[in-house]
Amino acid sequence: MAALRTYVSRLRSVLEPNRAARKPSEVLVSMTDGYALRIPADALDATVFEQRVAEASAARTDGGLRPAHDTLVAALDLWRGRPLPGVPGPYAETQRGRLAERQLAVAEERCALALEIGLHADVVAELNSLSAAHPLRERLRELLMLALYRSGRQAESLGVYADTRKLLIDELGVEPGGGLSAMHARILAGDPELLAPSAAPPKAAEEPAAFVPPAQLPADVSDFSGRSKMVGELRDVLRAGSGQAVVVTSLAGIGGVGKTTLAVHVAHSLRPDFPDGQLYVDLRGAGASPPTRPWCSATSCTRSAPPTPPTRWTSAPRCTARCWPTSGC
Repeated sequence: MAALRTYVSRLRSVLEPNRAARKPSEVLVSMTDGYALRIPADALDATVFEQRVAEASAARTDGGLRPAHDTLVAALDLWRGRPLPGVPGPYAETQRGRLAERQLAVAEERCALALEIGLHADVVAELNSLSAAHPLRERLRELLMLALYRSGRQAESLGVYADTRKLLIDELGVEPGGGLSAMHARILAGDPELLAPSAAPPKAAEEPAAFVPPAQLPADVSDFSGRSKMVGELRDVLRAGSGQAVVVTSLAGIGGVGKTTLAVHVAHSLRPDFPDGQLYVDLRGAGASPPTRPWCSATSCTRSAPPTPPTRWTSAPRCTARCWPTSGC
């Protein structure tokens, strides 16, 4: 007991260095059966953090997106490294996990708010870092895709989806969830509502929205090499069209030799020659999945570039391309 009292006395000296001698402690107080810490709420950074998060939520409810964003930034600035460093035991470990998850959720919300107020370019680096640290968190990947798209980096945005889909299939055997898949489809369709708030076209009931050319090509291979002769021949054939008829070119070969990679590479190189847009449909000719139905492929292509952007879109069952509402798919 004497040792315990010695430790308590030392703690009181640390907690209240200016306390007068023989004056009762106001922080580490004596109780009938022990001791208790009495500290103000704002002395705990975890409490201040939650207060600021609540203030940000209230500001957002009232329509103050910028104040809500700035308050979340202030809340996240309270964090310094790993929670409860040096504290052993299962309880401390559980609390570390809870606090880390809470920090990540608030950081995710802060990034979402940043996108809502047009800070897409500023948030790309943070979303890249968070996505790398939490590769299976689809919401972060979805926000990263949107930030890249709004920053004029559409190919990288689609590449994020391709990488995430491969990771989910390899690690968990599942396809991306609805939110990530919907973002992918909207980017492929050139949905004007994805534009940054300051760049979004004004909504007028009497005027149709501006047409956004579709850009559905998958990401090109960055280190494509070889087949220069075939690439040149394909470019010449596709450029030779008179504009009065569609030039159709096909590539034949066994599965896996690189037909799709070659076609996508050539298509990317010809994008300036076809400014009205580029469409892409996966016919699924190889692999375990059944081939795409002909009428579904045709409907996808004809409806992927309507005169004006549609107000809604749907994903047809067993259809690899996104289709506008139709009974044919």
